Amino acid sequence: MRFADKVAIVTGAGSGFGEAIATRFAREGARVLVADVHEENGRRVTSAIEKEGGAARFARTDVSRASDVKAMIDAAVSDFGGLDILVNNAGFSHRMTAMWDLSEDDYDRVFATNVKGVFLGCKYAVPAMKQRGGGVIVNTASVSAHRGATFVEQAAHGAAKGGVLALTRHLAASGARHGIRANSISPGLIVTPQIEPFLDEPGHPVHEMRRAHPLGRLGTAEDVARVALFLATDDAGYLNAVDIVVDGGQSLIS
Repeated sequence: MRFADKVAIVTGAGSGFGEAIATRFAREGARVLVADVHEENGRRVTSAIEKEGGAARFARTDVSRASDVKAMIDAAVSDFGGLDILVNNAGFSHRMTAMWDLSEDDYDRVFATNVKGVFLGCKYAVPAMKQRGGGVIVNTASVSAHRGATFVEQAAHGAAKGGVLALTRHLAASGARHGIRANSISPGLIVTPQIEPFLDEPGHPVHEMRRAHPLGRLGTAEDVARVALFLATDDAGYLNAVDIVVDGGQSLIS
């Protein structure tokens, strides 16, 4: 049990990467605060963890709202006694469209969730982690932060995830003296509830990407969860300001 006596928060834990991460952390002994803006999904994941014998509680959290994020951190501290691990995973992706056709509202929502949400999570988590003598923060970025792609036209998403990489590096530098490590994960095309509808859509670019993939398959939420687990353990104790691309090598060919 690598996370015995550890307290973890996972945002966006109601589905996809977040659900897989929260579930894996709980199986390793962590007491997990499941944070999600979608209450039904979040409570479902919390219930599933508890049915497996894990310790979890749910906090409805809009990560773009400071009051929600502060309440999330406070809930972990009051219910579980502190905070050791934060996974800033909650995100929003706009529809695939050329940058010049993207609405201002979608642009603002992407940055409010993907960048401001990470900032607020770190802002309120660090004081709680300092009380414990240190901690680990893992932020979800994206391969779209590293390169552009005409088949996935999500310019604002890529720009926002680039901001996540920058925030992670700055936090890694300033948090290290307090015993806090900060790293990020950049997933490629992963099968999640957001992607699954396209798998049944004939002619969608996702099918060509799957056929051309070096490993012959798309990634899964579990592939991402395993990396998050590693980064949060003592096995990664000398990793700080590192970004791990989790795309099975697809970025080598596309």
